[in-house]
Amino acid sequence: MKKEIRKLDLQFRAEETDDNKMEIKGYAAVFNSPETYGYTEVISERAFDEADMSDVVLRYNHNDSFMVLARTRNKSLQLNVDEKGLFIDAKLQDDITDHKNIFNAIKSGLIDKQSFAFVVDEDEYDYDTDTRTITKIGKVFDVSVVDQPFYNATDVSVARNQNDEFMAKREQLRKEHEDKLKLEEKKKELLEKLG
Repeated sequence: MKKEIRKLDLQFRAEETDDNKMEIKGYAAVFNSPETYGYTEVISERAFDEADMSDVVLRYNHNDSFMVLARTRNKSLQLNVDEKGLFIDAKLQDDITDHKNIFNAIKSGLIDKQSFAFVVDEDEYDYDTDTRTITKIGKVFDVSVVDQPFYNATDVSVARNQNDEFMAKREQLRKEHEDKLKLEEKKKELLEKLG
């Protein structure tokens, strides 16, 4: 499976701790909260149970060329899966200009969204409601603070070309489901004719 990115309109906050450290906290993912992008998507509360989150970085707009803001490997980024979702707690460094700028932009509300990049290992698709439920995430690559989603009309956005594999699978699943329904209807008509 390919890496997928979700950008959610979730509130998070920037605060200075008692020892004047710059800290940002909030949810990068929320369970059982349907989001719509051509189809509806839900993240199961068990999706992160076996996810590899051993080396996750905090980025700005998923930009590989921008300074890393925090990292699980050095414990400046803590990820906690609770009953609500994936919670991040990141401590930024006040001696790095990019960190200060991002912290101040969050504090002032200029940056107010989060996102995460991941690989789906398992999902379920409900044909009738056009709903994808992500049941198992294999790996989380990064969590990001983002300034603007791709599609402002929805709370969740899929980066262009990041979700092509699922969209192709979705079309195939819908066609198979429709073919099955047609076959069942023909069987029913034949049984009615036979009496």
